[in-house]
Amino acid sequence: MTEESGHVVRIERNFAASAEEVFDAWTSPEVMRRWFHPAPDWDTPEAEVDLRVGGKVRVVMRRPDGTQGEGQGEYTLIDRPHRLAMTWTFDEDPSNEQVIELSFSESEGSTTVLMVNRGISTDERRDAQDAGWHGCFNELERVLAG
Repeated sequence: MTEESGHVVRIERNFAASAEEVFDAWTSPEVMRRWFHPAPDWDTPEAEVDLRVGGKVRVVMRRPDGTQGEGQGEYTLIDRPHRLAMTWTFDEDPSNEQVIELSFSESEGSTTVLMVNRGISTDERRDAQDAGWHGCFNELERVLAG
């Protein structure tokens, strides 16, 4: 999919933390379990990371009603603490392999994260993922501030 198709989520967000801290929050299973979900009333009971190119990443998010959804992928680029990229699929739509690219830019004690999530199959899914990622970034900000 191309950006012209409209199936891309792009988020830029600043965090009051070093690039290393923010990068590690994306790659530490322990920290991911604390923030990798779209709302405060969700949780992430499982997170697995094999941090190497070709290594797997997997999260299970639990909704307030107890139902779960899983996302997983494979790392394609690891340049700590500057860039991270991975493929990504959701269990409810496993044939839609997406790409998530992250860049981390530190300046004066804060870090700007640019996330681009490409290859989303439909406008509806793009809108849902946009809302979900904004929620995840809110949770990440809460965790980094704590």
